[in-house]
Amino acid sequence: MFKQLREDIACILERDPAARSRIEILTCYPGLHAIIIHRMAHALWVQGWHWAGRFTSHIGRLLTGIEIHPGAHIGRRVFIDHGFGVVIGETAEVGNDCTIYQGVTLGGTKLYKGTKRHPTLEEGVVVGAGAQILGGFTVGAHARVGSNAVVIKPVPAGATAVGNPARVILHHEDRAAPATEHAPAAKTDETANTPQPAWQPGGPGPLCGPDATTSSWSAQPLKDLLQSGRNTASASDETGAPNEEFAPYGVGRGDDDPLVKALHELINHTAEQDDQIHRLCQAMEELGQRIENGRQPLDADRLNRMVE
Repeated sequence: MFKQLREDIACILERDPAARSRIEILTCYPGLHAIIIHRMAHALWVQGWHWAGRFTSHIGRLLTGIEIHPGAHIGRRVFIDHGFGVVIGETAEVGNDCTIYQGVTLGGTKLYKGTKRHPTLEEGVVVGAGAQILGGFTVGAHARVGSNAVVIKPVPAGATAVGNPARVILHHEDRAAPATEHAPAAKTDETANTPQPAWQPGGPGPLCGPDATTSSWSAQPLKDLLQSGRNTASASDETGAPNEEFAPYGVGRGDDDPLVKALHELINHTAEQDDQIHRLCQAMEELGQRIENGRQPLDADRLNRMVE
């Protein structure tokens, strides 16, 4: 028992940067208190003293705000950080070295007695704040569950699951994606390497209007913005600060956020459209075309011939 207690304190010192001493952890960490009380309640439960186990678990809930059913199996070096509002069901299994943040529910979706109703977390799983894992399935070893995710199906080992309902968005072997994955194709015609004429003041601008005064324009700023957004996640590597792979509070790498990925796709699409407009205006400039106050309207066939 004392060996397990020393392991629990050591793992908290390792994982929580706010922990300053073993005395502080032993006296001020409700997650540690909940684990200690659960071990006593679980010992009573497996001996068949179910009421005593439930009552001991109830005392632990009153003291810590963490509810762990005495029938649940909790492994070694499990760290419940902050812990308030954590609920772990009767048939749940938490493997060694798991980390669980506040507001997490390891719950069930069935009401049948004697069945596996609650999830199994394998070794090294991290469950972010407010996540709900519901059902008798398995979350694979070293997987990550994002903040406020609702997981209702198995998660493969080493994967990250986010969203409601949760979906796997990242495998560690697929982490390194090329930055130019969706970039516009390079020009292959004979004018690809020739210098392009600059826009002259008074000439047609990006929209070829009569009042345009742009002196130089291209889609490059949008491409640079996209590239800078993708490099933000790895900026901490250049400064020497640790680069976190997973943020349990839902604020971390942009690669883990579906909204950021959607914005990247929109920026890519905008860059492609701007590049096409740029080539169109250059073709019109080379052919000496001018559009002034609608005096020279262009039909679709004529415009296509100019671009070709």
